[in-house]
Amino acid sequence: MRNITKAATVVIAVALLAGCDADDAKIAARNVSKAADQFEVNRRIVFYNGITDRYMLSIEGLCSVETSQSGHVLHVTCKVGRNQFKKHMLGLSDNVTFFVEHLEPTTASMYHYRVVFKPQSILPDIDFRGSVGAAIDAITPDSSD
Repeated sequence: MRNITKAATVVIAVALLAGCDADDAKIAARNVSKAADQFEVNRRIVFYNGITDRYMLSIEGLCSVETSQSGHVLHVTCKVGRNQFKKHMLGLSDNVTFFVEHLEPTTASMYHYRVVFKPQSILPDIDFRGSVGAAIDAITPDSSD
């Protein structure tokens, strides 16, 4: 319990110290991005071909957007139901670009950082493949030890 308290104190201290140096626009932008990553913002993501001057694809909904480290792949995850999601991965090239539009205004504080803590994400959701007997054998100490 002490470790959790220490960790929470460190997280709060880092957030407070980080807030001392940021301007209002950066804090608000971070909070809007956090809201979008929590599937709270209705967005339109459009892919545009610069050579043909045509829209190639449009995705609308409660979507989170992330670019790959190389910058050539865009990952779009959309919430389509209570516990239902769709993930799209789209390749980008020198003639294909994209833009993300927020379809509605988002309420965000420019004075307070938004922190989302989900304790259930600390414990992984484990999928087990195999027989029950194999699982029991794996966790039962071997009598020859």
